[in-house]
Amino acid sequence: MADAAGPLIIIGGHEDKEDQRVILKAVAERLNGGRLVIATVASHTREGYFDSYVSAFGALGVTDLVELYVEDRSQEEIASAVAVLDGAAGLFFTGGDQLRLSSLIGRTAVETRIQALHAAGGVVAGTSAGASAMSETMLVKGASKGSYRIGELHMAPGLGLLGGVIIDQHFAERGRFGRLLGAVAHNPRLLGVGVDENTALVVESERFDVIGSGAA
Repeated sequence: MADAAGPLIIIGGHEDKEDQRVILKAVAERLNGGRLVIATVASHTREGYFDSYVSAFGALGVTDLVELYVEDRSQEEIASAVAVLDGAAGLFFTGGDQLRLSSLIGRTAVETRIQALHAAGGVVAGTSAGASAMSETMLVKGASKGSYRIGELHMAPGLGLLGGVIIDQHFAERGRFGRLLGAVAHNPRLLGVGVDENTALVVESERFDVIGSGAA
């Protein structure tokens, strides 16, 4: 990651939106008053996702928010999504299905624009599926149990914002140590990163910090 690149805030899911909002506050502080794009692409339905973050971030003084959502990879949809990113100071990926997210915007002008935003110093955050999608190699599916079996894991290309890692989320809560271990066994040159719920790994200036109520 280049020195000029912005922070990545990788959230294990179920971040606090109502009380202290430690993780969302970390995102808000790094926006410096700029616009935040809420990318709800991972969700199969738009209902509720954007509104919940408007309320949560609004309580922290972030009121310039716009939604990014695409239905397909058509030129019109992609062009509209790229336009939404114009003038943004940051991007927040909500949860849902990480394969849907990467399938719709991976290897498109949207992915290129997001990478440019990050490279220019913009903050990029993602929770749950949005966290998993940040790596180059993305863990899509696998049984949450003590030991994995060959064939149970499904991997796919992610958005490539953080190299050298595989990210798993809802880590302790869903007992995902075994599947992350299996993912690393399949990709031994990569570091496995598991992040608990209401917890975030903040990647900034070539340093990892953990915030929230759990562990990474």
